[in-house]
Amino acid sequence: MNIERLQLTDYRNYESLTLDFSNKINVFIGENAQGKTNVMESIYVLAMAKSHRTANDKELIRWDADYGKIEGVVNKRYGGVPIELTISKKGKKGKINHLEQTKLSNYIGQMNVVMFAPEDLNIVKGSPQIRRRFIDMEIGQISPVYLHDLLTFQKVLKQRNHLLKKNQGKPSLAADVMFDIYTEQYVQAAIQIIRKRFQFMELLQAWAEPIHFGISRGLEKLVIKYRPVSGMEASWSAEEMADYLTRKLEEVKQREIERGVTLIGPHRDDLQFFVNEYDVQIYGSQGQQRTTALSLKLAEIELIKQETKETPILLLDDVLSELDDYRQSHLLNTIQGEVQTFVTTTSVEGIHHETIQHAKLFHVKQGTIEQS
Repeated sequence: MNIERLQLTDYRNYESLTLDFSNKINVFIGENAQGKTNVMESIYVLAMAKSHRTANDKELIRWDADYGKIEGVVNKRYGGVPIELTISKKGKKGKINHLEQTKLSNYIGQMNVVMFAPEDLNIVKGSPQIRRRFIDMEIGQISPVYLHDLLTFQKVLKQRNHLLKKNQGKPSLAADVMFDIYTEQYVQAAIQIIRKRFQFMELLQAWAEPIHFGISRGLEKLVIKYRPVSGMEASWSAEEMADYLTRKLEEVKQREIERGVTLIGPHRDDLQFFVNEYDVQIYGSQGQQRTTALSLKLAEIELIKQETKETPILLLDDVLSELDDYRQSHLLNTIQGEVQTFVTTTSVEGIHHETIQHAKLFHVKQGTIEQS
C-alpha cells in the first residue's frame, strides 16, 4: 500500500498544497515550526479520521477558513482508490472513490498507517489512557466491527454514568430497573471490547517478541500483557466473562452509587510490558523503553500486513534523532524497499543509512515545500 498524491486545502498552515510521493522513502527536511509535522499529521488524519496531536478538530482547519480538506490517492493490491476527508465545525465527512460514507467507521481502514513519534514512548511510560488509545486505534484499522463495538460501548457507558451521576449518593438507585437494564447492556458491550483486545494483544505479542529479541541482540525477552481492571483471563469464554463482570459490578455497586461513576470495565483497563520479567515502565532504562516502543511499532506493521494483506504506510515524525545508531539502522533495515515511509527531520546529515540516501526529499520552510 502507498499514497501516491496528497492534496491539502485550508489544512493547518497550508491554504493549498499538492505533493506527489515516492512509493519508497519520502523525507521532509526543515527547522522546527515550519510545517513538516502538519504534512505528516494530515496523512495520519486522512487514514484515521482523527489527529494524533489534538482531540480538537477545529485546530486542523486553517485560520479563518470554514473547513479543511485532505485528499489522497491510495494504491492498493487491486488499484488506486481516491479518498477524501472534509473537516468542518459541524464534524467530519469521508469519501471513498468519490462516494460519501454514512459512517466514519466505514471510512477508516481504507488506508493503513503506523505512526512513530517521540511521544509514542509514552505508550510504555505514560498513562493507561494512552495505552488504551493505542489499542483502540490499531484494532480499529484492521477491524471495522471493533470500531462499531467501541462506539456502542462508549454510548452505553455514557448512559450508565449519566444515571449514576444524576443519582449520586442515593440508595434508591440500587433498586432502579433502568440501572439494571443499563448494567446488562454495559456488560455485553464491555465483553465484546475485552475479547477483541485480548485477541489483538496475542497477535501483537507474537510479532513483537522476536523483533525485540533481535533489536536487543538476543539479550531481552519482551512480554506484553493486557490487564483488565476486573481481573479477567484471556482463556475465559464470553459467558464466563459476562458472569464474572456482572458479579464484580454487583460488588462495587454501592461505591459506584456513592462516587457517581462506573468503576470497572474496558475504559479502566491497561497494558503492561515486561522485559526479562521486569516491568519496563517501572524498572526499564530509557533504552529499554525505546526498544519496547520501537518493537511495538515494527510489530504493528507486520500485524496489519498479516490481517489486511496490505503493507501499511509508516510515518516517522522526528523520531530518528531519538534513536541511537543501532536502533536507527534496525528500523531502516526493516522497512527498506518494502514499506512506504515518511520521515521528518531537521537534517539528514546524521543519518548515514543508504535508505535515506535514495529518498525523495522535500524542503520545508515557512509553510512552503520544494521537492528535490
